[in-house]
Amino acid sequence: MKTNFEYLSANYVINLIPTGKSHRAAMGDKTVNVEILRAENGKLDLLIDGERVVAFISADGAKRWVTINGRTFMLTKQSGVRKRGGGGQQSAGGLTAPMPGQVRAVNVSEGESVTKGQTLLVLEAMKMEIRIQAPMDGVVKKLLVKQGQTVEREQTLITVE
Repeated sequence: MKTNFEYLSANYVINLIPTGKSHRAAMGDKTVNVEILRAENGKLDLLIDGERVVAFISADGAKRWVTINGRTFMLTKQSGVRKRGGGGQQSAGGLTAPMPGQVRAVNVSEGESVTKGQTLLVLEAMKMEIRIQAPMDGVVKKLLVKQGQTVEREQTLITVE
């Protein structure tokens, strides 16, 4: 099964191959073995190449948000036909909330230069801290939220160009 993986507004494809009680996940030239040890109430205990990892999951239709070590990834199943063109609702540098929550910290301001991976905002959702990081080197074009504000899933928080 192929799954699209979105992180920092970039898309990747992960090929998940069942191998008995676990899966082999291949992305490009990297392959890891993933075993689900326990799953309950939106929390997964995983064994990834022998390392124990806790993941928190939320879902909306075909989309799944997975948070591991404060980093959130959006997963969607890839259909057999890939869509072309037709501008998406999210700009290349537009970062959205992976789940409903509250803005705990805003670390940048409009017009500020940022580097890829820099934490721009921190959200709190379901007793987790979610770091929203810059998808690329660039400049903060629009800051659409402020500290203490409650946000909804997929609400655009900040735009980096």
